[in-house]
Amino acid sequence: MALLHLLDHVRRAAERLQREAAVAAARAGAGYPQLGAACGMTRQGARRRWPGLFHHSDEQPTEHPMMTTPARPFDVLLVEDDVADAMLIEEALAERGARNLVQVTDGVAALEHLRGDGNARPDLIVLDLNMPRMNGRELLKILKSDEDLQTIPVVVLTTSTAPDDVTGAYSSHANAYVTKPVNLEEFEQAVQSIDAFYLDTVTRPRP
Repeated sequence: MALLHLLDHVRRAAERLQREAAVAAARAGAGYPQLGAACGMTRQGARRRWPGLFHHSDEQPTEHPMMTTPARPFDVLLVEDDVADAMLIEEALAERGARNLVQVTDGVAALEHLRGDGNARPDLIVLDLNMPRMNGRELLKILKSDEDLQTIPVVVLTTSTAPDDVTGAYSSHANAYVTKPVNLEEFEQAVQSIDAFYLDTVTRPRP
């Protein structure tokens, strides 16, 4: 299993690098025909492989590169003690664009980071529930009762499906509760859906 996980990690890294190269080529003026030819596939194959590289318009049928990079990299605080899950989350976020990810392994370390001088205020906190020292349940209550921190979106991402955990998280004013999928692809999609909504779609309060 460890070898399979390593191979999957290598595959994902290679795919991420190839997409980054495709984005760079698109911004330099290449279209799907050129991208497909460079990678030994058709234009349609390139479009399926890297969807969303270009904006399309009926008035201007030519392809225009999407400029998805924000004015500054988004800051994400990941509170997660599982090394493998943290790696998968980091990879999934990296595929969405520029991210400054800080990972800590428990609630105590999270508060130290959030209250530390000179540390960037995160745009999003992704929080596991089961951790040593201070677990996610305790941390969530502190975050949402702190006037300086309570407006930071907190998404609970955990393996627990227990009704008490779900109810408790929302009672403590979690912004969302997401159960970690077992399937790796679904796990990645769940993380990217969180990222897309909270960093791309919603309007966030000013610090």
